[in-house]
Amino acid sequence: MKLSILGQIKRDRIFLLLLAPTMIFYIMFRYVPMFGITISFMDYNLFKGIAGSPWVGLKYYRMFFENPDARIIIKNTVLLGFYKLLFGFPAPIVLALMLNEVRSMIFKRFVQTVSYMPYFLSIVVVASMIDMFLSPSTGWLNHALQDMGFPAINFLQEPGWFRTIFVSSEIWQQVGWGSIIYLAAVTTIDPQLYEAARMDGAGRLKQIWHVTLPGLATTVAIMFLMQVGQILEISFEKVFLLSNAATYDTSDIISTYVYRIGLLQGNFSYGAAIDLFMGVIGFVLVYVSNRISRRFSETSLW
Repeated sequence: MKLSILGQIKRDRIFLLLLAPTMIFYIMFRYVPMFGITISFMDYNLFKGIAGSPWVGLKYYRMFFENPDARIIIKNTVLLGFYKLLFGFPAPIVLALMLNEVRSMIFKRFVQTVSYMPYFLSIVVVASMIDMFLSPSTGWLNHALQDMGFPAINFLQEPGWFRTIFVSSEIWQQVGWGSIIYLAAVTTIDPQLYEAARMDGAGRLKQIWHVTLPGLATTVAIMFLMQVGQILEISFEKVFLLSNAATYDTSDIISTYVYRIGLLQGNFSYGAAIDLFMGVIGFVLVYVSNRISRRFSETSLW
């Protein structure tokens, strides 16, 4: 007998109760704040509120695109996101493939533990470690360079080094945690496929190429689509802590610019317009990537 909606709620009340904290979190901190994007279309006054502030249409969007800084911060944001995707996305897959080939469980667990640990460090600690390692006076990297006869480099004051430092530190921090999903996906591959490959004379590399990678293909496609949607979501905290006025040419991104313009200067409407623009671009990237993936691999998010 088909239950009514009230009957289904009564039957599943325990599960709904368990789900309630998550739903409340998303409603309060994800969906309710969305109504705040309306201030990007008005001259928002903190004392008049949304109801009393006048509407100005696309004034702040035009202001952003006419701003000479817009080209620089969009370029910096896109390049940081692109490099992070290009170098950071394959890293957990490679680590998972390498760990899957390790036969010593003690060594495997040691590598997994060491690679997971950076993920649990706070951004402040990570930024402090980077600052300590790269210091021109006390950093071990500069000491090594000087021992080899090279001059010391003030890495955090050189715009040309910022993207390398940011992307490499992101890979170091995320690679271990990201490999968990791929290691879990590897365990679902039928062992008989490896046995059949070995009987056909396939070595380790050919087993990886013809058995493991095809088995991971769906997981890789889904994870890639999800990361494409986050390509513009660069870690504000890390960029804010690692950047300074000397490196703004390569380090100033949309979120740090919004912070300076929207919060420090009190121009909330302008900051909201820039932030909404970033969200729209992210949505378009996910939609296009999903269409392409569905067309060529029959794997998609929806």
